[in-house]
Amino acid sequence: MKLVEVNGVKEWEIEKILNKRKIRETVKYLVQWKEFIAEYNTWKKKKDLINVKEAITEFKRKINTEVRQ
Repeated sequence: MKLVEVNGVKEWEIEKILNKRKIRETVKYLVQWKEFIAEYNTWKKKKDLINVKEAITEFKRKINTEVRQ
């Protein structure tokens, strides 16, 4: 299992963002964790995903591409 150190804190590394939902003004992303099976995918609040901006950007790019097709 892959732990990475970010600003002196160890965190699990994500593989990618799979989905997004918004419930009562709270945005959450479905996270696929690196080296974990799908059973361990979890919904995380956007505010808790401060070190994964690239993954969120890639997810948004993918969704925009799919919508255009």
